Amino acid sequence: MIKGGRWQTEAVIYEIREYTTVPGRMPALVRRFNEHTLGIFQKHGMEVVFISLTELGDNSNNELVYALRFDDLADMERKWAGFQADPGWQQARADSEVDGPIVARIQRRVTNPSRFEA
Repeated sequence: MIKGGRWQTEAVIYEIREYTTVPGRMPALVRRFNEHTLGIFQKHGMEVVFISLTELGDNSNNELVYALRFDDLADMERKWAGFQADPGWQQARADSEVDGPIVARIQRRVTNPSRFEA
């Protein structure tokens, strides 16, 4: 993170996730994020630092990209486990997929900015 023109080298990692939707299902994914997912992330202490739809480039018609901040890998694993086990998430997912799957593919990467300084 850049603060005051200098990189802050806090011990953090970022998980970047790219969801490619089934054609025509992006509105359902956005609705699920706005009505359920983001609140459940917050409930489990998952900090969303960026979320957007891809406007230009590969998958520009059906891709949602977001990044989460975690203290370390153990923090990430613990919070994702809590999220996945959350009955509210399980119900929201099931309800939103009554008409069929929403997400065709998930790509993810975990990044560590700690080696960079300005």
